[in-house]
Amino acid sequence: MLRIHFTEADLRQVTVAPGPNALLETALSLRYLRGRPSCVERLRPGVRQWRRWVIDGKVPRTRIYPHIDPLEGGVFDFFVQPFTPDLRAGLDLAVRTPTPELADEIALLPRPTRDNPVLRELADGTEKGRQILADDTLRYFDSCLAPLWPRMQAITMADRALRAETLLRGGVDALLATLVPGWHWQPPTWHIPAPCSPSDLHLGGHGLMLIPSHFSYGPMYGRRAGEPWTLAFPPHGGEQPTCATDTLGPLLGRTRAAVLAALRHPATTTETADRVGISLPSASQHTTVLRNAGLITTTRTGTAVLHTITPLGAALLQNDTTK
Repeated sequence: MLRIHFTEADLRQVTVAPGPNALLETALSLRYLRGRPSCVERLRPGVRQWRRWVIDGKVPRTRIYPHIDPLEGGVFDFFVQPFTPDLRAGLDLAVRTPTPELADEIALLPRPTRDNPVLRELADGTEKGRQILADDTLRYFDSCLAPLWPRMQAITMADRALRAETLLRGGVDALLATLVPGWHWQPPTWHIPAPCSPSDLHLGGHGLMLIPSHFSYGPMYGRRAGEPWTLAFPPHGGEQPTCATDTLGPLLGRTRAAVLAALRHPATTTETADRVGISLPSASQHTTVLRNAGLITTTRTGTAVLHTITPLGAALLQNDTTK
């Protein structure tokens, strides 16, 4: 479990990146091609078909790829630069990585791999090695990732609009509470499941930029000097949804999506619980989160409360065919 601790200053500096980080996504897509984590295929539309297309196609040979993919944990630090949606801008930063950092990264590779003459050039920080890194990255992106990139950008833009509306209606609390199913916001701490031993991240007033990532399969965070902390998250997206839980399940969680769908017709908390088949405390918790996100409104009628869906909530359900 990763626990991210916010100060008041951090909460005032939570932002959502305008798109995926092209350089980081390039590195992560290479890792996916080599390992194919099942959760990436389950959560991200189109990646299974994309992988099949890449493997079946004739990809131009490169001199460094796929060797610059550490087999255990993360990606090389020179791929984790300050956010930029433009690949060339990110590469300009990567090729200026100090030589000691390049050497430390290449040293993580198995000896037969890091003894490759080209990788030794990169580890030594030579102009030739840096140029090969740039050329190979561009060649891989253009031949493999470019066909998928417009779809990734479209999904990200739709996700960003949803997050912006959530932020406007419910504030930062609503944004963090609904960002990813299973990520639990208990102010001032965000509890995020992670395949590692329990750890704590204190933002320390530097703020946090949330970056949509189609190929990350776990929380990835980091910080460069003078920059806010960054955290990758999976954008909301799906393939031909047929019901509310299919449409919004990846965003809200299946139960919360079912609660939202049940409120097409106004209902009390007790009626909502009966419609969805959950306990009263659970219904109360889900309606609170939905209300904070601006997806429903709640008014008191005598001793009970009545929940009504908002235009935003109705818009999210527009693809639901189960009436």
